[in-house]
Amino acid sequence: DPCSDYGSRDKPGTALGRTVPDGNVLFPDIFHTDHLLFYERFKAYQDYILADCKASEVKEFTAEYLEKVLEPSGWQAVWRTNVFEVLVEVVDVEYSALKAVVQLSEPFLCESRVSTFTMECMQELLELKERQIPLQELWVVYDESGEFDQTALAVEHVRFFYQCIWRTWDEEEEDDFDYFVRCVEPRLRLHYDILEHRVPSGLVADYQNLLSQCEELYRKFLNVRNSISSSDSDSEVENVTMVEGLKLYEEIEHLKQKLKLIENPLLRYVFAYQKSSGLQAKGQRPTGTKVTHVVSSIMMASLLQSLIRDKLCPESCGEELEIQFHNDPLAAVNACYEGDTVIICPGHYVVDGVFCIADSVELEGYGLPDDIVIEKRGKGDNFVDCTGANIRISSLKLVQHDAVEGILNVHHGKTTLENCVLQCETTGITIRTSAELLMKNSDLYGAKGAGVEIYPGSTCTLLDNGIHHCKEGILIKNFLDEHYDMPKITMVNNMIHNNEGYGVVLVRPTMPSDVKDPSADRTKGIFLFLEEIPKTSKSSIPRQEQLPECVTDELELYEQAEVSEQTEGNYEIANELGATSAKKSQMHKKRLSELGITEADDNLMSQEMFVSIVGNQFKWNGKGSFGTFVF
Repeated sequence: DPCSDYGSRDKPGTALGRTVPDGNVLFPDIFHTDHLLFYERFKAYQDYILADCKASEVKEFTAEYLEKVLEPSGWQAVWRTNVFEVLVEVVDVEYSALKAVVQLSEPFLCESRVSTFTMECMQELLELKERQIPLQELWVVYDESGEFDQTALAVEHVRFFYQCIWRTWDEEEEDDFDYFVRCVEPRLRLHYDILEHRVPSGLVADYQNLLSQCEELYRKFLNVRNSISSSDSDSEVENVTMVEGLKLYEEIEHLKQKLKLIENPLLRYVFAYQKSSGLQAKGQRPTGTKVTHVVSSIMMASLLQSLIRDKLCPESCGEELEIQFHNDPLAAVNACYEGDTVIICPGHYVVDGVFCIADSVELEGYGLPDDIVIEKRGKGDNFVDCTGANIRISSLKLVQHDAVEGILNVHHGKTTLENCVLQCETTGITIRTSAELLMKNSDLYGAKGAGVEIYPGSTCTLLDNGIHHCKEGILIKNFLDEHYDMPKITMVNNMIHNNEGYGVVLVRPTMPSDVKDPSADRTKGIFLFLEEIPKTSKSSIPRQEQLPECVTDELELYEQAEVSEQTEGNYEIANELGATSAKKSQMHKKRLSELGITEADDNLMSQEMFVSIVGNQFKWNGKGSFGTFVF
């Protein structure tokens, strides 16, 4: 392939593009190499540079690669720093140090961003550096002959690696694993996922913040460690310093685990991040009135007559209605105040924006869901964000494209979804901590993550829904942390089928009962286990004394639900969630005991996860009806 970064040198002319440097100084053009595709960098690092090296061998392997492809002299480059740019000529290469030996080019070309650098000043600086410049600070000057293509690409690979892949603490990682597989590949994939807008902007910000924090703490840790190693005394001050070093080490390990979660393409969506929504409710309209918004791309007389008869008749509403007409559902939602209703007429509506619903409003399709389609176009984080106290969405079909977040996020309050169709792109519906979802008679499919994600402390009620053709059907996030409350989950008569993984997945940390060897050291890094929970006997599910108020009526319809072969998964899920809930209770009692509290409030101590899982059918899920992610 003549366009490959490892193409034949026998072909005349360069296969690379050129870039004109910015600035006032007329530097020569440089090779354009920062546009390489994912597979080009992947191939270079895996096949030619790093192969199966360990973290401690990275520099050695890189030097060996450079010796094979880098021209040792005779090429020019622009040396760039945060302060200046200057044209230099490479006269030798120190491969083991990943540095080039340079001299100033003639004529002298230099541009400074802070102060004027004369040739004498630059010569002085080079002497101080023994004329050795890190390769990643050099941009190779363009040459159309093709002779220096491999040199330009080699320098680019080194620069990209140390800027985007390498971490200062990598060399201290355990050496019993393949560095490329463990670190390079996930970080490279994350880099390109971010470039191609496949990662939520909030998660990108979280990752950058975590990385900055980790780098800062690691610098402090190195300073502390060096101060200990340079001291021979056994003083109290040194003991305090050692304690400080251990504390920094634990903080760094904690941050590194978080970074690895985000770098892992599966776990980044399993664990996600606690996104806070800044939506502000408008409250009631200043006039105190409530408005009905009618959305239709074209309003025909016959449609208007039907609307007046079925929805807008004053007799059926009991009072005079104020009506506003729109041709865009997003504009109608943005115009809503507390208590407003949006009626969407049949049609295919394409929107390029986010539905931010912060007030208690109702979105209602006038007809069948397949006749009222709202399609999201354009790249963006969200489709529908709900924070209102009581939101109702019914008889709509939502279609998502080019998304990086789920189709519907319930951040706060209660959202009711009834008789809807949701065609997802990434994850499906997310119910955040303290939020509530009631989903009835709806169909959800196509999620590359989980169809429904249930966060700790949330309330999720699923009645008579279909959840299918997703990566996982329903994912229940870890709630064992002491800061989390247990979720309340009700699942009745749902059909969960044809999902790639499990029908329902519980995420939880490794518990003492999971560890076979108690003396084993704490394993570093993140490991993922998928467990199939053994089939349990068809024992009765413990009944709850009190049901959530929002589902009392619906559950009465299913009191006599029969158990079939397809519903055996109901027992598996209920038993495992019950056991995990009991573990949470034991952990809570132990913490109270450690604090010296032997008697606690009965309501506090008797908090159990409310689980009502009856009559659901699990069919043709790739890995079974129920499993756990243990981390």
